[in-house]
Amino acid sequence: QVRVVQSGGGLVQPGESLRVSCAVSGFNFKIATVKWFRQTPGKEREWVATITADGSTDFEDSVKGRFTLSRSWPRSTGHLQMNNLKPDDTAVYYCNIQDRYWGQGTQVTVSS
Repeated sequence: QVRVVQSGGGLVQPGESLRVSCAVSGFNFKIATVKWFRQTPGKEREWVATITADGSTDFEDSVKGRFTLSRSWPRSTGHLQMNNLKPDDTAVYYCNIQDRYWGQGTQVTVSS
């Protein structure tokens, strides 16, 4: 049974940083592609970033230069580091493993 458990997130002011994490069990994380999405009320879930098994990364244009990705396969955990956060980054963030398994979502709120 595959489990994807997210942690992190919270409330910060504009310009501050947050990290959300994604811990995976029951799946060979070493070969997994990890994707991050976000969703705001009334809108479709949108792709934010991807990190492949070999460490290649890709980012949606609005977060390039501000967000980074990392992964630790011994710990089967992926991280989305979000810097210089803006109010428009406010959303529920979701982790996706191998286009199949979703985390439960983590609220990120950026507000002064």
